[in-house]
Parts: sequence; C-alpha cells; structure tokens
Amino acid sequence: MSRVIFEGKLSAETIIETFDFKSRLAASETISTASTVCTVYSGTDASPSSVISGAATISGQTVTQKVTAGTEGVVYILACTITTSLGQTLVIDAYLTIVPNTA
Repeated sequence: MSRVIFEGKLSAETIIETFDFKSRLAASETISTASTVCTVYSGTDASPSSVISGAATISGQTVTQKVTAGTEGVVYILACTITTSLGQTLVIDAYLTIVPNTA
C-alpha cells in the first residue's frame, strides 16, 4: 500500500483526483479494474461515502476519481484499489482535507 496527501479542497468544490500506479506496475502490466472508497481519518462525517462522485476511471496506469462536498475540518482517506492484468491487487490511500473558505 502507498500513501499520498492530496491538496485540500473546499466543501463547495467538485474536483478530480488522480491515483498514479505507474511505479507499482510492470512495463506490460495494465489496470483491469478500479474502485475508490472514502472513510473518515479524523473529524466527524456520518456519510463519508457521499464524497465519492461516480465511478473511478482508468487511464493507462492511472485512475481518476471525481470528489465532491465533504465536511469542513474533516480529513478523509480515499482508498483506490485496483486489480491488474498480472493478478495483483494494489491500493493507494490518499488523505484529503476539507479546508475552510477564507476568502
């Protein structure tokens, strides 16, 4: 498992995050399936799954996921799990903080 930290986002934003599996795949290996789930790392949100918008999208050796809403001050873990053409199951955990709008 790998861990990354995404740049914080505002709760009003809908953004696309990218999970890069390039360094974990063999040269000819491809991503067969991908899914992303969201849980709370710190703070309180009764429905963290609502942060995930739609299905994960595979593009070469990366996966993108649309992310929306969230509760200000909460740190989420977005766990992207893939299976590969060589039978591997790999996970990248990404930390995403919902930041206050200071404008």
